[in-house]
Amino acid sequence: MNYIYPAKFSSNDDGSYTITYPDLQGCISEGKNLENAMVMAQSALSQWLEFLDSEKQDIPKPSSINSISVEENEFTSLIRADIRDCRAVKRTVSLPKWMDEKVSEMGLSLSRVLQDALTKKMS
Repeated sequence: MNYIYPAKFSSNDDGSYTITYPDLQGCISEGKNLENAMVMAQSALSQWLEFLDSEKQDIPKPSSINSISVEENEFTSLIRADIRDCRAVKRTVSLPKWMDEKVSEMGLSLSRVLQDALTKKMS
C-alpha cells in the first residue's frame, strides 16, 4: 500500500534537519543534511506505518499539506511510503538432499537464507 503524509522539516544551526509528522504523534527523525533528511523521512514514515499496521492500530488520515503551519526555519513536504505486507507465508520448496543436510550442518535457517537470496536477487 502507498501512503503520502505531510512532514515538517525544521532546519537546525548545524545544517541538519529534524523531521516530524503532525498526523503521526511521536514519528520523528533527523537528517544530517537535506538529502539525508529526505531519505530518513521516508524511512521513518515507512517504519511507523508498518508498526501501526502490525499492531492492528488505526492509521490516521493524512492532513492537507496546506493545513500545516510552519515557522521561519521550517518547511513542509509530502513524503511517500510503500508499506509491504511482511506476514510470513508457508511455501513448499524442493532442493537436493545434500544441500538440505549441509544447511542443517551449518546451523543455518533455510527460510533466512532463501529470504536473503531473494532480497539480493530483487535489488
